[in-house]
Amino acid sequence: MNDAYSELEARGFLYQVTDEDRVRELLAGPQQSFYVGFDPTASTLHVGSLVPILAMRILQRWGHRPIALVGGGTSMVGDPSGKTELRRMMSLEEIEENAKGLEAQLSRFLTLDPDGKQGLMCNNAEWLSSLEYIPFLRDIGRHFSVNRMLSAESYKIRLETGLSFLEFNYMILQAYDFLVLHEREDCRLQVGGQDQWGNIVAGVDLVRRVRQGEAYGLTLPLLTNASGEKFGKSVAGAVWLDAEQTSPFDYYQFWRNTEDADVTRFLKLFTDLPPEEGDRLGELEPPLLNRAKEILAYEITKITHGAEIAAAAYAAACREFGEADPDRKISTSSDILALQVAPAKASWPTVVFTGAEAGEGIPLLDLFVMAGLCKSKGEARRLMRQGGARVGDEVVKDETAVVVPVELGTGTLLKAGKKRVVQLVVE
Repeated sequence: MNDAYSELEARGFLYQVTDEDRVRELLAGPQQSFYVGFDPTASTLHVGSLVPILAMRILQRWGHRPIALVGGGTSMVGDPSGKTELRRMMSLEEIEENAKGLEAQLSRFLTLDPDGKQGLMCNNAEWLSSLEYIPFLRDIGRHFSVNRMLSAESYKIRLETGLSFLEFNYMILQAYDFLVLHEREDCRLQVGGQDQWGNIVAGVDLVRRVRQGEAYGLTLPLLTNASGEKFGKSVAGAVWLDAEQTSPFDYYQFWRNTEDADVTRFLKLFTDLPPEEGDRLGELEPPLLNRAKEILAYEITKITHGAEIAAAAYAAACREFGEADPDRKISTSSDILALQVAPAKASWPTVVFTGAEAGEGIPLLDLFVMAGLCKSKGEARRLMRQGGARVGDEVVKDETAVVVPVELGTGTLLKAGKKRVVQLVVE
């Protein structure tokens, strides 16, 4: 990788680009200003926001200048993208309070200096709140085609359930943000999620129409996990970047529970490890693949909360689940890879299989009942649907699964949630 664009590409950050050759050229040259918008719909961001945040981090690492735009103005309207109904209307006081929280949070991931030379934080309420409606329609609204706006995916979906006139204005306002930042900060690139493509293209077009300026757009993939579920959710709900909303331990465990098929992809997206290291770790076979998951969890917890808290979360997980030495000092991911799997705790209750029993296939629902982890198959089924059933380190959701105890082997742990654990013994 010899430039920012190549690194984004190698790590899997790219989805669509308005002019790939020119954007690649710009990002291979001297400092370019680019922006990403964050609407303050909550006082903290969740892990779904990490993709744009870490993309900004990469671009800044290559010498480019991030502009983190907090949408104090656009959040008064509400982005219809990805929503089937009107977003909840927030008070001005709530929006302002949330915006302060986002500004503090983004500062932990990016270098944002007071003079804005390395990175800038701003709030679009500064220019949107003072707009006069009629002049804005004449000067800006005249550049937008209603037919073209309605062809945007975010609007087409909402036309089926009802698109309010308030939300219809969102695309124009976001495009105006790009125009303002182009004029004030010489910003030539907007980055956002793939659902923002229509809004980004509208901004690119507005800059070119009004200022004949150079403007481009780049979108990032919206993630789902290997099971096709929306990324960023746990059994308990959304996983937040704020330690008061999601504890560092739970944050670490969210990443530690990554599905096998996602390990390589997530190591590339969510850590600073070289992409080729992500490929190598993702190819490890169990049980070493669990070390790769611990590396993923440790590295992203370190980026989000700091190295000391990440090491503490790792140690706490070791103490609770008994997989490695909790007293081993962790300073790099290679320290984790070097660890050996600890034997199962002798204090765990056991379920014993002997002779022919061990070689017979047993429905997993029955096994959880036999192990005393569930009172009935109905309870076991609910546990699986909630993501709380594990065999070893693997989350099991297949209610029809049949297992053979002798193939699982002595020492395999059955887990119901975080604290109820039974060890299989095959004699």
